[in-house]
Amino acid sequence: MKSDQTNQHDRRWPLWKLAVLLYVFVSGALAINLFMIGLMAQITGLPNLPPVTAIIVGLILGIPGSWVAARWVQSLMDEAEDGS
Repeated sequence: MKSDQTNQHDRRWPLWKLAVLLYVFVSGALAINLFMIGLMAQITGLPNLPPVTAIIVGLILGIPGSWVAARWVQSLMDEAEDGS
């Protein structure tokens, strides 16, 4: 039984690898959402958020966002392994 648990932890993806893999998707989603929020903010009289600014902020916020997404994906992977 002990060797099965050790085997499962050997196959587990490191958190940093998941974060690097998810960074592109998370930063892209953040950039799109920021741009859309900027467009909707015009209704209240705020200035528009330019696309380049949304991309830059999305790239910056993508770092902690991908870390959180990687932790979530890793918990889902652990839950799936425990269930089988």
